[in-house]
Amino acid sequence: MAIVAGVDIGNSTTEVCLARVNARGEKEYLSSSIVKTTGIKGTTANLPGIRTALDDALRHAGVDMNELVQIRFNEATPVIGDLAMETITETIITESTMIGHNPGTPGGIGLGVGKTVTFAELDRIQSGEKVIVVIPARIDFEDASQAINWAFDRGVDVVGAIACQDDAVLIANRLDKRIPIVDEVTFIEKVPIGMLAAVEVTEPGRTIQTLSNPYGIATVFNLTPEETKMVVPIARALIGNRSAVVVRTPQGDVKARTIPAGVLTIFGQRNREEVDVESGSSKIMQAVERVQPVVDVKGEPGTNAGGMIERVRQVMSDLTGQSLERMNIQDLLSVDTFIPQQVRGGLAGEFALENAVALAAMVKTSRLPMQQIADQLISQLGIPVVIAGVEANMAVLGALTTPGTDKPLAILDMGGGSTDAAIVTRDEKVHSIHLAGAGDMVTMLINSELGLNDLDLAEDIKKFPLAKVESLYHVRLEDGTVRFYEEHLPPQVFARVVILKESGMVPIPSEYSLEKIRHVRREAKKKVFVTNALRALARVAPTGNVRHIEFVVMVGGSALDFEVADMVADALAEYGIVCGRGNIRGTEGPRNAVATGLVLSYSGGGA
Repeated sequence: MAIVAGVDIGNSTTEVCLARVNARGEKEYLSSSIVKTTGIKGTTANLPGIRTALDDALRHAGVDMNELVQIRFNEATPVIGDLAMETITETIITESTMIGHNPGTPGGIGLGVGKTVTFAELDRIQSGEKVIVVIPARIDFEDASQAINWAFDRGVDVVGAIACQDDAVLIANRLDKRIPIVDEVTFIEKVPIGMLAAVEVTEPGRTIQTLSNPYGIATVFNLTPEETKMVVPIARALIGNRSAVVVRTPQGDVKARTIPAGVLTIFGQRNREEVDVESGSSKIMQAVERVQPVVDVKGEPGTNAGGMIERVRQVMSDLTGQSLERMNIQDLLSVDTFIPQQVRGGLAGEFALENAVALAAMVKTSRLPMQQIADQLISQLGIPVVIAGVEANMAVLGALTTPGTDKPLAILDMGGGSTDAAIVTRDEKVHSIHLAGAGDMVTMLINSELGLNDLDLAEDIKKFPLAKVESLYHVRLEDGTVRFYEEHLPPQVFARVVILKESGMVPIPSEYSLEKIRHVRREAKKKVFVTNALRALARVAPTGNVRHIEFVVMVGGSALDFEVADMVADALAEYGIVCGRGNIRGTEGPRNAVATGLVLSYSGGGA
């Protein structure tokens, strides 16, 4: 009898399957374990995670380390995902033309159009003049409201206000007339004085209508058709805001500038394609498909895309100890996305959603890094370590332990960094493919589109459903149903969008609505998982046509996601494919497929 351990080193997790094998090759499964992968997949930094996973599996089985006859690894292909560029477009506003941020509590309501004046000169303004008063930080809200009321009494038509501090509501509540007030303008001293300006504030729950519309701005400032074209970036940056200020300056220069994102050169075995990243993800992916199989990708030197590609190569070269020239990119996934970018030239830290392209690159290294891991583990434990097989092939063997499955069978192994697919025919032939992009890329998209700057929070948004806390005793779930609680909820979650984790509610520190966050989450999953599922299955299908596949089993960590499996199954249903989550060995769910396959591939001796 021999005790064998199959170790699957994934991008996110390291999994172990422990089994006892008799002389006839029959397997008795003893235990399994799962831990977070340490370091980037396929590097010696994985060793601490491997040791922990092995120790856990051995402890659960009541087996000592020295009883192990062999440890079997998968061939791990490192995958690095990164944003190829900050943006493809950006809004640039010079000469202080726009203040379009969204303070939490603007004051008043309505649209006011008038000349900007300093607070100090308000008492010198003549009766009948329409003005917008600019209130610096040193002025108290009591003094500001009193001065504006005196101006009203003298017949001055104060139609709006711009304040540095967060005093808008306090000022508005003390005024004799209701005017729109935008506050929290950081660089108040840069607001142009003596210029025609418009201030717009709407009711809570609504968004501005005039200043977010280029024709609205044209009406306010009596612009020519050519000038109206120039204000399109302003209007675009203000869409969705509850408040905004636009100041017309004679020297104002507003434009949407395209950042040179760079050209990607994709090399295939027989030809190559060049594609400008600015043309978007669909063009990039069309180029990738035309040159299949991809043998390498280069980025234009001195551009964002070129920097990203070279950064990926450099990281893998440093981690594996191999030369930079040997780092080839074997697959690329491109996805259109948005990034909140600071508006250049704005006065209050304004942000606008700008177009961007996200890239996930799969770096193909030699067998050397995995051999380095094996050699170090042998020296530490004194136990034979074998690099047993290609990851997708092992996943097929593991997936076939799912009750109700049989050959021919295709699997989708959706992990953290890569989407792998394989198909096994009735005569035992296996064809597999590894594609860049999976769970980590979804997390990256959620993090960037919502402007979270918190990958852990983005990961939670990806993995768990949402709710809106509507009172201290009930929440409305994202499907519209209501859940009531006998005890009151924590005060810090009141009126917030929260993540429903097993450990409790986690409030999301964002002003986005539940519907917006859910939309971003689901679109990110569709862009990555559904796209890659169809792409991978088309590559392994005998004829290159997904319709010629009958059964698909989903395995890997992302198959556990509460909505990904349904999304993929829905996408494949139109092709007449039976698709569902695997249940490895009838006990593990979609987890442990590769580790189980590694054990199943053991035939005794050193194999």
